[in-house]
Order: sequence, then structure tokens, then C-alpha cells
Amino acid sequence: MDQEHRATVRKIGRRSLLASTGLLGLVAAGAAVSAGVNATPGTDGVSRTLHGDRLPNGVAPASIGIEPLIRTERVYSAARSREVDIVTILPPGVPTQGLPMSLMLHGLHGNARNAAVGGLADILAAAVATRLVPAFGFLAVDGGDNYWHEHYSGDDPMSMLLDEAPGWLAARGLGGPGGEPFACTGVSMGGFGALLYGRRRTERGRPANAIATISPGLITNWSEMSKRNAFTDQEQWTSLDPLRNIDKLGPSPTGLWVGDHDRFIEGCRQFIGSARLEVGQVSPGAHTEEYWRTVTPDVVRFLGRHVG
Repeated sequence: MDQEHRATVRKIGRRSLLASTGLLGLVAAGAAVSAGVNATPGTDGVSRTLHGDRLPNGVAPASIGIEPLIRTERVYSAARSREVDIVTILPPGVPTQGLPMSLMLHGLHGNARNAAVGGLADILAAAVATRLVPAFGFLAVDGGDNYWHEHYSGDDPMSMLLDEAPGWLAARGLGGPGGEPFACTGVSMGGFGALLYGRRRTERGRPANAIATISPGLITNWSEMSKRNAFTDQEQWTSLDPLRNIDKLGPSPTGLWVGDHDRFIEGCRQFIGSARLEVGQVSPGAHTEEYWRTVTPDVVRFLGRHVG
């Protein structure tokens, strides 16, 4: 059954809302982003990002009338040969016709309903309501567990993203021309998928405006990757792995956020050191929801810079 959560933004001044909720920390968090290995949060922002599902001073977004509009629908994907969930996450109080959209790719064993980690939906709603970023939204989709590529015949989540998601967005009046997303965001396995999506968009001559990766699942050796049964063989993995195809990623501005105790830290450090990134941030944390809540304001800020 469709689920839709609606809210009305209170008509209060932007400055007073910023002061009352601590959302100035979002601006500072964005300013604290750096592009070097071992970049750490400054004292002027990241420490004041979300904790739990609350804003920096402990105020929940819903309590001040800021709540994302979330709708779950069931659609048929010809690329995946099955029905899948699609979840739209929109900021409240803005026109939705033609609203720029970023894909949101979930991690291993995840799905569209739990793709937006780290309070991402609430941070988006609050940042747009206070005009810290231009309005945009997210589309999360069910992608299975095969690192967002065709592993089994008849199940091709990357073709779903490239060829079907724009149509689903256009049918709902969302996205750019033809419903095309302006960006792709992914967590863990979804970070791998987001980088691959950016590559495919470049190959089609339509680079994305931005690629955002949170704790991307960049594994450095085949023996470890093979345990996931996501690739036919080492050759296929090598041909798709972003670490081994950095020259094919294209011109899209790219951000990567990872905790210094993340299980994928080795691959992420290698990627940050080799790729030309707009953001390459290593900060305290692990591959956990708690860590992700410390970086989602930066992610929203980064995407907002590239809306169009």
C-alpha cells in the first residue's frame, strides 16, 4: 500500500528558524568538507550535525513543522523482470513539477525503503525549508544484492536506473528533461553502484551533475569480493570495479565520505588518493548509522551545489 507522509512548513523567518534549530551547523558542515586523505571535520561544523533523528540542538525536524514527503509505490521493472518498490523523498512546501532528483542506491541486503540512511530525508527537508540548498529530492529503488549491475540474465538493475527510472520520474512530474536524475547517491554497495552509474551516464554522453558516495563498498581483492557472489568471475569484477577503472568515471563532480574505522577504508583511501574528487573525506567513525548521521548534512550540501 502507498505510504505518504505530509507536513506543512511553519511560516517563520529563515533566520529565526536557523537560530532555533541549529541548522547553521549545516552550513558550517558543508564548509568543513575537504578533499584530502584523512580530512577530518573542523571545529566549526561537523560536530554539530545530526544525532539520532534530531537536529544539532536536539530538536526533531517534525516538531518544528519540517517533515519530508515520502511515498512508496510498487512498479514493474522490465530490466529486473519483477515488481520493485520505488520511494520518492521530497522536501515539503516546494513546487514538485520538474523538481531535480537524485537517485538513492541502497547497500547490500537493503531495499528502497531503507536506502536513505543517516537521517538523510530529514536533513534534506530542513535544509530546503531554510533555503540552505536549492530544492531537490531523492528516488530510491529496489536494486537487489548484485552491486547494481547485471549478474543474472534478466536482472539488470543498472539498466533499470538508466532506462526505466527516468520514465518513472517523468510520469510523476519529477526530474529533468525526460525525468533524468541530476545526480546519484549511494551508500555501501550503493556507493559502488553510484560510481558505476556515473560511468555509464558518461558513456552515454550525458554525465550526471554529481555523484555522492557514502562508505562505498570498494573492496581491494577478489578473494573478499567473491564471497558476495555478485560477479560471475574476477574478470567481470575487474571490468566494473571503480577502483580499477578510475579513468572511465567521467567528469561528474564526485564526493566520498567514509569513517576511519569503516571496513572498506582501505579501498576508499586508495580511491581518494587516485581519483579527482571534489570531496574526499575520512572522518572518525565506522560503517554504521551513527557515523552516517555525522556526514549526511555534508552530502546534502554537496548535492545542493550541483542541482543545476
